[in-house]
Amino acid sequence: MKLLPLYTDHIKLCLTASQIQTLKILIWLLTVQKTVKIERLSACFPLPIRYESRRKHIQRFLTQSALSLPLFWFPIIKLIIEKEFLWGSRLILTIDRTQWKNNNIFLIAVIYKKRALPIYWQVLNKKGSSNLAEQQAIIKPVLRLLKQYELVILGDREFHGVELSYWLKTQKSPQKIYFIFRQKQGTNLRKPKREYQKLSSLGIKPGHQLFLKNINITKNKGFGYFNLAGYWKRKYNKKVEPEPWYLLTNLDNCQEVIKLYRSRMGIEAMFKDCKTGGYNLEGSQANTQRLTNLILLIALAYTTSVLKGKSIKNSGHQKYIARLTEARRTSRRHSNFWLGIYGELWIIAWEFLINVVRDMMNLNRQKMPHYQRGIKAISLIKLG
Repeated sequence: MKLLPLYTDHIKLCLTASQIQTLKILIWLLTVQKTVKIERLSACFPLPIRYESRRKHIQRFLTQSALSLPLFWFPIIKLIIEKEFLWGSRLILTIDRTQWKNNNIFLIAVIYKKRALPIYWQVLNKKGSSNLAEQQAIIKPVLRLLKQYELVILGDREFHGVELSYWLKTQKSPQKIYFIFRQKQGTNLRKPKREYQKLSSLGIKPGHQLFLKNINITKNKGFGYFNLAGYWKRKYNKKVEPEPWYLLTNLDNCQEVIKLYRSRMGIEAMFKDCKTGGYNLEGSQANTQRLTNLILLIALAYTTSVLKGKSIKNSGHQKYIARLTEARRTSRRHSNFWLGIYGELWIIAWEFLINVVRDMMNLNRQKMPHYQRGIKAISLIKLG
């Protein structure tokens, strides 16, 4: 996979010429092999040396200090954000933790076109949930990186603790920082001049919502007041959500809070892409440093595919990669990531089998005008 020009200028400042070629090969292999297992990458790495030497070559590359996330990745993702979002606009960030077999990955990402682009991640050397110190450690660098934007930070029930909400609320930062964290239904709240009660006792029914201002959340003292949006999705096609959303926030509009929290699903889609749909990270058994940098390779390949897919869609060549959306279909059939990665695989197959394909085309010369248009589309997709 060809690295975007947006990346290459910065990468040349960080890596040697040999390291850049290794990076390009590894990202190409990620696209074709759909795995980050070092054994598989070593087996396919096209350097004419012994297998064990190829494996050590990849392992050495993945321990380069030049691949430090703040030094290498932060400038790249900042360039992408500055290109795709207006300066000073609102960014929706989401934090989440996922368990990929034995790998406990904690990540913060920016929502982009119903997907999420990874900004910063850490491999937790433990099982289970993150704590406040780990949450602050992953958010602080991002607040500094994106200080020229207004931020909304989303989190699921793992981040229900009032301490994180209070910490964000009291940040002395040049930008506005908002948050929306889903709460567990057993959490206590207190309305002004009332007694404490469980969130589950608020009586929300499917299809209904509520918004409470200036409440205390949990019985812990000294954290001040917050707002709470409650929402239970209505019954649809005889299906109903098992319980409502209880969303702790410092925003003032119920509809806005619900709409923003819905966009958190972008990170679930990204995790699905990176697990079984794209790169099979759960198969990796690398140590913490190598795993962190393997995720960096995934981030480079993933953002390249997403932006490549956007380019394919904007150029009108989507019909060569996937079925178009039907008239009655309300959601798009394929994401930008899907278009980008399979557009690249289509080009790889064309280049590898070009002689066979040309023979096939010559057997159907009456279709040559259609073939010529397709060849032109391939050329334009490669340039994009």
